[in-house]
Amino acid sequence: MPATPAWPPASTPRLFIDQPLEPGAAPLIEGSAAHYLLGVMRLKAGDPVLLFDNRSGEWLATVADAGKRALTLQVDRQTRPIEQVPDLWLCFAPVKKARLDWIIEKATELGVRRLQPVITERTIVERVKSERIEAQIVEACEQCGRTALPELAAPIKLPALLRDWPASRALIFADEAGGVPMARIDAPAPAAILTGPEGGFTDRERAMLLECPAVRRVALGPRILRAETAAIAATGLWMAQHGDWSATS
Repeated sequence: MPATPAWPPASTPRLFIDQPLEPGAAPLIEGSAAHYLLGVMRLKAGDPVLLFDNRSGEWLATVADAGKRALTLQVDRQTRPIEQVPDLWLCFAPVKKARLDWIIEKATELGVRRLQPVITERTIVERVKSERIEAQIVEACEQCGRTALPELAAPIKLPALLRDWPASRALIFADEAGGVPMARIDAPAPAAILTGPEGGFTDRERAMLLECPAVRRVALGPRILRAETAAIAATGLWMAQHGDWSATS
Protein backbone atom coordinates (compact mmCIF):
# COMPACT_ATOMS: atom_id res chain seq x y z
CA MET A 1 0.00 0.00 0.00
CA PRO A 2 1.56 3.32 -1.05
CA ALA A 3 2.42 5.81 1.69
CA THR A 4 0.16 8.80 2.12
CA PRO A 5 1.95 11.92 0.83
CA ALA A 6 2.86 14.50 3.48
CA TRP A 7 0.36 17.33 3.73
CA PRO A 8 1.00 20.11 3.23
CA PRO A 9 3.93 19.33 0.91
CA ALA A 10 7.37 20.70 1.78
CA SER A 11 7.14 22.95 -1.28
CA THR A 12 4.06 24.77 0.07
CA PRO A 13 4.64 28.55 -0.09
CA ARG A 14 4.57 30.59 3.14
CA LEU A 15 3.14 34.08 3.28
CA PHE A 16 2.93 36.77 5.94
CA ILE A 17 -0.55 38.29 6.34
CA ASP A 18 -0.89 41.43 8.44
CA GLN A 19 -4.36 40.55 9.69
CA PRO A 20 -5.69 38.16 12.34
CA LEU A 21 -6.11 34.58 11.15
CA GLU A 22 -8.65 32.03 12.31
CA PRO A 23 -10.51 29.04 10.88
CA GLY A 24 -12.85 30.15 8.11
CA ALA A 25 -11.10 33.44 7.41
CA ALA A 26 -10.91 34.30 3.71
CA PRO A 27 -8.05 36.73 3.07
CA LEU A 28 -7.76 38.35 -0.35
CA ILE A 29 -4.20 38.34 -1.72
CA GLU A 30 -3.27 41.09 -4.17
CA GLY A 31 -0.19 42.92 -5.43
CA SER A 32 3.29 41.40 -5.37
CA ALA A 33 2.22 38.50 -3.14
CA ALA A 34 -0.49 37.52 -5.62
CA HIS A 35 1.99 37.80 -8.49
CA TYR A 36 4.35 35.45 -6.66
CA LEU A 37 1.66 32.87 -5.86
CA LEU A 38 -0.01 33.00 -9.27
CA GLY A 39 2.84 33.80 -11.65
CA VAL A 40 5.80 32.12 -9.97
CA MET A 41 4.28 29.29 -7.92
CA ARG A 42 1.44 28.72 -10.42
CA LEU A 43 -1.14 28.09 -7.70
CA LYS A 44 -4.66 27.10 -8.59
CA ALA A 45 -7.87 26.38 -6.69
CA GLY A 46 -7.34 23.75 -4.00
CA ASP A 47 -3.59 24.29 -3.63
CA PRO A 48 -2.23 24.79 -0.09
CA VAL A 49 -0.62 27.95 1.32
CA LEU A 50 0.88 28.44 4.77
CA LEU A 51 0.08 31.77 6.40
CA PHE A 52 1.37 33.52 9.51
CA ASP A 53 0.14 36.76 11.05
CA ASN A 54 2.69 37.65 13.78
CA ARG A 55 -0.17 37.24 16.26
CA SER A 56 -1.41 33.67 16.47
CA GLY A 57 1.11 31.48 14.68
CA GLU A 58 0.99 29.60 11.39
CA TRP A 59 -2.14 28.45 9.54
CA LEU A 60 -2.87 26.15 6.64
CA ALA A 61 -5.06 27.64 3.94
CA THR A 62 -6.14 26.58 0.48
CA VAL A 63 -6.77 28.61 -2.63
CA ALA A 64 -10.53 29.13 -2.90
CA ASP A 65 -10.50 31.28 -6.01
CA ALA A 66 -7.61 32.19 -8.33
CA GLY A 67 -7.99 35.11 -10.70
CA LYS A 68 -5.51 36.81 -12.99
CA ARG A 69 -4.21 39.36 -10.48
CA ALA A 70 -5.63 38.25 -7.12
CA LEU A 71 -6.65 35.16 -5.25
CA THR A 72 -8.83 34.35 -2.27
CA LEU A 73 -7.67 31.89 0.35
CA GLN A 74 -9.68 29.81 2.81
CA VAL A 75 -8.04 29.32 6.22
CA ASP A 76 -8.47 25.74 7.40
CA ARG A 77 -6.51 25.08 10.60
CA GLN A 78 -3.59 26.18 12.73
CA THR A 79 -0.36 24.27 12.11
CA ARG A 80 1.83 25.93 14.77
CA PRO A 81 1.32 28.45 17.58
CA ILE A 82 3.32 31.64 17.55
CA GLU A 83 6.89 30.98 18.63
CA GLN A 84 8.68 32.50 21.59
CA VAL A 85 12.09 33.51 20.28
CA PRO A 86 14.99 34.13 22.70
CA ASP A 87 15.05 37.60 24.21
CA LEU A 88 18.10 38.79 22.29
CA TRP A 89 18.47 42.22 20.70
CA LEU A 90 20.97 42.90 17.93
CA CYS A 91 22.23 46.48 18.10
CA PHE A 92 24.26 47.22 14.99
CA ALA A 93 25.70 50.20 13.15
CA PRO A 94 24.05 50.39 9.71
CA VAL A 95 26.33 49.50 6.81
CA LYS A 96 26.01 49.80 3.05
CA LYS A 97 22.92 48.47 1.29
CA ALA A 98 23.73 44.86 0.36
CA ARG A 99 25.61 44.20 3.60
CA LEU A 100 22.78 45.67 5.65
CA ASP A 101 20.33 43.40 3.84
CA TRP A 102 22.54 40.46 4.79
CA ILE A 103 22.56 41.43 8.49
CA ILE A 104 18.78 41.74 8.55
CA GLU A 105 18.20 38.46 6.73
CA LYS A 106 20.61 36.37 8.79
CA ALA A 107 19.72 37.89 12.16
CA THR A 108 16.07 37.13 11.44
CA GLU A 109 16.91 33.54 10.49
CA LEU A 110 19.00 33.10 13.65
CA GLY A 111 16.10 34.14 15.89
CA VAL A 112 16.87 37.68 17.08
CA ARG A 113 13.89 39.28 18.81
CA ARG A 114 14.71 42.94 18.17
CA LEU A 115 16.80 44.76 15.56
CA GLN A 116 18.19 48.10 16.76
CA PRO A 117 20.15 50.32 14.34
CA VAL A 118 22.74 52.39 16.24
CA ILE A 119 24.37 55.53 14.85
CA THR A 120 28.02 55.79 15.87
CA GLU A 121 30.70 58.39 15.12
CA ARG A 122 32.01 56.38 12.16
CA THR A 123 28.67 55.19 10.82
CA ILE A 124 28.60 55.90 7.09
CA VAL A 125 24.92 55.08 6.52
CA GLU A 126 22.84 57.25 8.85
CA ARG A 127 19.54 57.16 6.93
CA VAL A 128 17.89 53.79 7.40
CA LYS A 129 14.99 52.95 5.09
CA SER A 130 12.61 51.20 7.46
CA GLU A 131 10.28 50.03 4.69
CA ARG A 132 13.13 48.24 2.93
CA ILE A 133 14.26 46.59 6.18
CA GLU A 134 10.70 45.54 7.04
CA ALA A 135 10.38 43.90 3.62
CA GLN A 136 13.66 42.05 4.23
CA ILE A 137 12.37 40.87 7.62
CA VAL A 138 9.13 39.52 6.15
CA GLU A 139 10.93 37.75 3.32
CA ALA A 140 13.40 36.13 5.73
CA CYS A 141 10.59 34.98 8.04
CA GLU A 142 8.67 33.49 5.12
CA GLN A 143 11.77 31.57 4.03
CA CYS A 144 13.04 30.30 7.39
CA GLY A 145 9.73 29.32 9.00
CA ARG A 146 9.51 32.00 11.70
CA THR A 147 6.02 32.77 12.93
CA ALA A 148 6.99 35.95 14.83
CA LEU A 149 8.58 38.93 13.13
CA PRO A 150 11.51 40.55 14.91
CA GLU A 151 10.78 44.06 16.14
CA LEU A 152 12.49 46.84 14.19
CA ALA A 153 13.40 49.80 16.40
CA ALA A 154 14.05 53.33 15.18
CA PRO A 155 17.71 54.29 14.72
CA ILE A 156 19.30 55.81 17.82
CA LYS A 157 22.65 57.44 18.54
CA LEU A 158 25.03 55.48 20.75
CA PRO A 159 25.05 57.95 23.70
CA ALA A 160 21.23 57.91 23.82
CA LEU A 161 21.20 54.11 23.63
CA LEU A 162 23.51 53.84 26.63
CA ARG A 163 21.76 56.57 28.60
CA ASP A 164 18.44 54.71 28.58
CA TRP A 165 19.85 51.18 28.68
CA PRO A 166 17.87 48.79 30.96
CA ALA A 167 20.08 47.62 33.84
CA SER A 168 18.67 44.08 33.70
CA ARG A 169 19.78 43.47 30.09
CA ALA A 170 23.42 42.51 29.49
CA LEU A 171 25.00 44.44 26.60
CA ILE A 172 27.59 42.26 24.87
CA PHE A 173 30.05 44.68 23.27
CA ALA A 174 31.94 43.08 20.37
CA ASP A 175 35.22 45.01 20.52
CA GLU A 176 37.72 44.66 17.70
CA ALA A 177 40.39 45.85 20.18
CA GLY A 178 39.95 42.69 22.25
CA GLY A 179 38.04 41.31 25.19
CA VAL A 180 36.96 38.10 26.89
CA PRO A 181 36.16 35.17 24.55
CA MET A 182 32.43 34.93 23.92
CA ALA A 183 32.26 31.42 25.40
CA ARG A 184 33.38 32.78 28.77
CA ILE A 185 30.67 35.44 29.00
CA ASP A 186 27.69 34.45 31.13
CA ALA A 187 25.00 36.62 29.59
CA PRO A 188 21.73 34.71 29.12
CA ALA A 189 18.50 36.43 28.15
CA PRO A 190 17.58 39.18 28.43
CA ALA A 191 20.66 40.25 26.51
CA ALA A 192 21.80 42.33 23.55
CA ILE A 193 24.76 42.33 21.19
CA LEU A 194 26.38 45.55 19.99
CA THR A 195 28.55 45.61 16.87
CA GLY A 196 30.16 48.63 15.28
CA PRO A 197 30.49 50.30 11.88
CA GLU A 198 32.95 49.55 9.11
CA GLY A 199 35.60 51.76 10.74
CA GLY A 200 35.06 50.39 14.24
CA PHE A 201 34.32 52.29 17.44
CA THR A 202 36.29 55.38 18.38
CA ASP A 203 38.32 55.57 21.59
CA ARG A 204 35.73 57.92 23.05
CA GLU A 205 32.91 55.49 22.28
CA ARG A 206 34.88 52.57 23.70
CA ALA A 207 35.45 54.46 26.94
CA MET A 208 31.75 55.36 27.09
CA LEU A 209 30.78 51.72 26.63
CA LEU A 210 33.15 50.41 29.27
CA GLU A 211 31.65 52.83 31.80
CA CYS A 212 28.19 51.27 31.33
CA PRO A 213 27.53 48.67 34.08
CA ALA A 214 25.57 46.40 31.71
CA VAL A 215 28.41 46.06 29.19
CA ARG A 216 30.27 42.76 28.74
CA ARG A 217 33.28 43.26 26.46
CA VAL A 218 34.00 40.32 24.18
CA ALA A 219 36.41 39.34 21.43
CA LEU A 220 35.30 37.46 18.32
CA GLY A 221 38.41 35.47 17.52
CA PRO A 222 41.93 36.36 16.38
CA ARG A 223 41.00 38.11 13.12
CA ILE A 224 39.38 41.46 12.36
CA LEU A 225 35.86 40.79 11.11
CA ARG A 226 33.80 42.93 8.80
CA ALA A 227 30.92 44.69 10.51
CA GLU A 228 28.27 42.37 9.07
CA THR A 229 30.34 39.26 9.85
CA ALA A 230 30.81 40.35 13.47
CA ALA A 231 27.06 40.90 13.93
CA ILE A 232 26.13 37.44 12.70
CA ALA A 233 29.08 35.62 14.29
CA ALA A 234 28.25 37.09 17.71
CA THR A 235 24.58 36.25 17.29
CA GLY A 236 25.35 32.65 16.34
CA LEU A 237 27.69 32.21 19.30
CA TRP A 238 25.08 33.56 21.72
CA MET A 239 22.33 31.38 20.26
CA ALA A 240 24.52 28.31 20.66
CA GLN A 241 25.12 29.15 24.33
CA HIS A 242 21.86 30.69 25.51
CA GLY A 243 19.34 30.53 22.64
CA ASP A 244 16.95 27.94 21.29
CA TRP A 245 19.29 26.00 19.01
CA SER A 246 19.29 23.01 21.34
CA ALA A 247 15.49 22.87 21.51
CA THR A 248 13.88 19.89 19.83
CA SER A 249 11.09 20.39 17.33
